[in-house]
Amino acid sequence: MNEEMQLRSPETDDEWRQYYHLRWSVLRRPWGEPEGSERDERDGETEHCAVIAGDRVIGVGRLQMNDHEEAQIRYMAVDPASHKRGLGRRIVEYLEAKARELGAARVVLDARENAVGFYLVLGYNVTADSYLLFGEIQHYRMQKDLY
Repeated sequence: MNEEMQLRSPETDDEWRQYYHLRWSVLRRPWGEPEGSERDERDGETEHCAVIAGDRVIGVGRLQMNDHEEAQIRYMAVDPASHKRGLGRRIVEYLEAKARELGAARVVLDARENAVGFYLVLGYNVTADSYLLFGEIQHYRMQKDLY
């Protein structure tokens, strides 16, 4: 990652707009879901990570605490033009560090079938089949112990 990129929570209205738009355009739009469907009731109480290159948000992820020991990564997305640059790994590492700061002993996530290999490389293990999103995208529950 070069010097002009930052990993941090969005700060300005424009960064937040881009953050949610990227979540929608990668994770919801391809299945015909409306803008707004990329948000949920926990967004205000979670840790957010944006990869910001210049004035553009090119990667996003979110961490929520499910209980005092378990953190969950959700809404991982990288702009397709920025794939294969290690941004996903950086986002996961950032969110895992936040999980440790918050006292989590483990991180869980529900990975889309095409992302399972990515998370396996980062030390996650498949623990169960999860849900079928939009009737077609199989997800798998994955977990990584932090200690």
